[in-house]
Amino acid sequence: RQRWRSDGRTLQKLPVHMGLVVTEEEPSYADMASLVVWCMAVGISYVSVYDHNGIFKRNNSRLMDEILKQQQELLGLDCSKYTVGFANQDKADQVLNCQSTLKVLSPEDGKADIVKAAQNFCQLVSQQQRTYTELDVNVLDNLLSSTNGFPDPDLVLKFGPVDSTLGFLPWHIRLTEIVSLPSHLNISYEDFFSALRHYAACEQRWGK
Repeated sequence: RQRWRSDGRTLQKLPVHMGLVVTEEEPSYADMASLVVWCMAVGISYVSVYDHNGIFKRNNSRLMDEILKQQQELLGLDCSKYTVGFANQDKADQVLNCQSTLKVLSPEDGKADIVKAAQNFCQLVSQQQRTYTELDVNVLDNLLSSTNGFPDPDLVLKFGPVDSTLGFLPWHIRLTEIVSLPSHLNISYEDFFSALRHYAACEQRWGK
């Protein structure tokens, strides 16, 4: 427990928002819960969980139960104040306790969310509440519901053999560092922390 917290402090930089993207057909609730709890333990503030079939989102209560179980076993924290926000829902469920916020996403929170944001902007223009010249990056960011209150991901861990993020937040990952790992099944903390070390050591040129 103490090691995980100290590990986070040893890194030159830590992602503020990490995406956990599963491209495998059979997602593991236990292994994903471990990854989320490790993110909490090292001090990552925002975590997004995504699989291209939307299995985690459809069964988010099962994932939350597994996270709660592992949090109690691994971290021993009081579990009353951790804010879990689900995309496209107005209210957050108070489930766990840590200085982290989790969103469970599915493909509908990617391209479909961009289409919905564009439709909403067009409606505002038709109602003369905005003009088409006002559309810019910040306006579109504010119209997107999938990451409302979340910064863009700094780091994405992509699990599986597919060389694609399969629709994970296409608008938000233009400057994101992506680390590919063979599988999330039976993943070890050492593999997880190795990816964090890779991110901490990389030089991000922001398109320059």
